[in-house]
Parts: sequence; structure tokens; C-alpha cells
Amino acid sequence: MASSSVAQLMISCSAQKPSLSTNFDHLIKSSIPSSTSLLFVRELQKVLPLQVEVPKIVKTACITLVDAFVDSVFEFVDQPLLPSQSNFAPVDHELKEAVFITAGNIEGRIPDDFRAGVYVRNVTAGPNPLFGGLKSTISKFGRSSHSWIEGEGILHSLYFNKHSSDGTWTILYNNRYVETETCKQEKQRNKPSFLPAIEGDSPAVVSAYLLNLLRFGKVNKDLSNTNVFEHAGKFYSIAENYVPQMIDIFTLETLGDWTINGSWNRPFTSHPKRAPVSGELVIMGVNATKPFLEVGVISTDGNTLVHKVDIKLNRCTLCHDIGVTERYIVILDFPLSLDINRLVSGGPLIKYNKEGYARIGIMPRYGHAESVKWFDVEPNCTFHILNCFEDDAEVVARGCRAHGSLIPGPDFGLNKLEWFSTRLKPIESGGVEDVSVFFRAYEWRLNVKTGEVKERYLTSTEFAMDFPIINGDFTGLKNRYGYTQVVDSIGSCAS
Repeated sequence: MASSSVAQLMISCSAQKPSLSTNFDHLIKSSIPSSTSLLFVRELQKVLPLQVEVPKIVKTACITLVDAFVDSVFEFVDQPLLPSQSNFAPVDHELKEAVFITAGNIEGRIPDDFRAGVYVRNVTAGPNPLFGGLKSTISKFGRSSHSWIEGEGILHSLYFNKHSSDGTWTILYNNRYVETETCKQEKQRNKPSFLPAIEGDSPAVVSAYLLNLLRFGKVNKDLSNTNVFEHAGKFYSIAENYVPQMIDIFTLETLGDWTINGSWNRPFTSHPKRAPVSGELVIMGVNATKPFLEVGVISTDGNTLVHKVDIKLNRCTLCHDIGVTERYIVILDFPLSLDINRLVSGGPLIKYNKEGYARIGIMPRYGHAESVKWFDVEPNCTFHILNCFEDDAEVVARGCRAHGSLIPGPDFGLNKLEWFSTRLKPIESGGVEDVSVFFRAYEWRLNVKTGEVKERYLTSTEFAMDFPIINGDFTGLKNRYGYTQVVDSIGSCAS
């Protein structure tokens, strides 16, 4: 009984619980759903009340003890960067107010119809982790590490103002961290506090999950480091492990969570799509436990979730993007997956299974799981969609496809720096074929009447490219031009 009481006290001391009352059913849903942890919590339910009031002073003391345990057992170390990857280093200066930018020598001329306004982006050269960069931890449980996609979001803005008197331009620059609750928590502590909980040795990752949950009420940080989007005249920062953060476009101040008036309480895709004609916002959310993937449609005014559906996948596929056409929603179910049971069994949390199946689903805008028409395609990893549109009986999906995945990074147990250095080199330079991890522009034509699939590269395979974009007015419609970033694999691995 004594050991159970101690464990119950630790469970009850989460800093972020909405009240001093601990509900074990809520804990079961939010914790790691391994058979061991579920049995442990269910045993506690037999001997302890379902609701236990814990005095605030006891809760504070408990958190202090757990913090002391973490500080004594876990050592934070910086992850190394190749010299050529210095652009991945975080910006270490957050401005208090916008500053003027003086334009140097300008070649050519600014077009007469260039519009005044603001340009805002989230990722400049990657996420912007606090305290010097991405971390790993070393402990008796093993090693766990941040993935290269982790770290806080920091917004960068350029304000362009044209003076009517003489036609000259004033340019202001500003930056500001996206102040999620977890960002504010670590800033307040003024040191790395959340334990990395994605990559590493299984015992270390599981320990990080549990200890983060006990101390912060969350198993990992809310990142908000991937994209900025607009809907109904409001602006949001987003990464798909949490809901969007509303942003003041003039000050870059974080205004809080956007849950569509409480109707969306799960992760939210980094790349929502505005549906053509209707102007509705099509979203999705991937979660580690069932339902693994839900799709939603938000009203044009942004106030109502008009449709929500569980796609009923049988795995948690790490789907980063979603497609839309005039009538359909395009869903990618590819073999990069997140599996907590695999983690508890000693494997990696995130894994690309090159032998796994890959398929694309076409669902009517207000459809349901049974109305999705699935098309089997060649196994691949695709993070970003260029565009989707309808062409007679075919739904055309275009994106950037690779044969493997750069996420989470090295195969389990390998050195991350060595792995990336090898993967980025072409075969003739002593590396592996970069097509296995780098992306090429690709097209799938899916015939909704016959079920036929046609696949092809849009361009040659000579150049790797990703992060595609089009004129947003053509989202979901047939378009002529697309733009991508071209990857220099040799330059990326230079020492």
C-alpha cells in the first residue's frame, strides 16, 4: 500500500492539471497506453479513490522532488552540427520592438504594383529551440534526443510601407517567439526542462514521457514551429503536435489557442487547405492513439467546425499534409508511422517501414470513413503536397516524394551526425543514393471510376526538391506553375 500511495501522489502532482482533483480515467487516456502502465494504473484504482484532493503545498513539494530527480539523473548535452548546417542554429536574439532595415544596392527596380503589407514566416532555417539548440539527454535509462524538427517556433516579419509623397519604401523587421504554454514554462525556468521524448533508447524515451507528464501535464512540448496561415482574416502559427496559436500580425504577440470554439481538441495539421469555391478550411489531426486520424472542415467565417470524421486508420501514419479539390479531400496513408507499442517493446517510436503498404484516399468533402476510395501506390514517403485537382474522372495529386524518410533521422542506435553525413552524400562520393531520403516532384493520377492508378515523376530525378508552393488562388484547381526549393546534397554534408 505504501508504494502505491507514493506512486499515486506523484501522478496527482502534475503542474498543469485543471484542478487539484486527479481523474484516473483521464490519466489512462493521456498516458502511454502500454499494457504495463495500464495494469499499474488499474491496480491503483482498486485501492485508491477515483478522485483525490491534493493540497497545493503537497503538489508543489512533489513537483520539486521530481525536478530534483530529473536534475540529478539526466544530463542535457548539445547536439552537434556540421559546419554546413550552421543555418540550423537558432536565432539567439528576440527583439523587443521592430527595427528599420536599410536597403543596400538594389539591382533593377521595384515593380509599380508591388503591394505594401507584411511578410511573415515561421521556419527560417528550421525550428528555433531555446537555450542554444537541440538537446540530447544521457541517463541511467539510456539516451534520448530531440529530432531535428523539434524546437520552439519564432516568427520573423518584414513590414513594407510605401510613402505616397515620394514613392520610397520603409521596411521594418521584427521577430518573436510563439509563446505556447510550454515555451513560457521553459523560459520561466531559464534552462532546458522538457526531456526529449521522440528519439533514443526505449527506456529513456518512456521515462521522458512519464516524467514530462508528471511535471508539466504534457508528454512533450507544443512546438508551433512549422507554418503560418490565415483564415477569415485571422492569423495562426502551427505545428501538428498541437492546436494553432492565434497571432497578432502587427506585434507578433501570441493570443492563445484556436480550438474552433472548443470543437477541435486534438493535433492540427501544419498545412490546412482552403477549399476552392466554398472557402472552407480543410484540416486533419494525427494522434498516437485511436482515432489515429480525423479530418475536419471549418466554416468560411472560422467560427464553426461543420464536419468532423474519423478515417478509421489501423495505424498512426505520420501524415504531414492534406489535399483538397473542388469535391474531394485527399488523404495520404504512407508507411512512416508512430507506434507507442513498438516503443515500449524496445523499438523506435517513429519508423519508416519500406516494406509497408502505401495508399491514397479520396473522400467526398463531407464524407465518412466508408466513403473513402483507397488507391494502392508504390511505397514512399511524401511530406508535402504541391496541389491536387480534378481532371475528368481522375483526381490528380502532386507532391514531393522519396523512397525513405529523413524523419526521425538515424536508424535506431546509430550516431545521428554520421548518419546524416552519409545519407546526404551521393553514391559516387561514398554515400548512399540520395533519392532514398531526398524528394522529387511526383504525380499520382487516381481514376475514381475505374480504380486505375498512374504514377510518374513530374521532373527528372537529377535534382532533389521539396517545400513546394503554388499561387494560393489555384489551391484545389488545375494550375500551371509550382515552385520548390532545390536541395544541394553535396553542400549539405560538407565538413
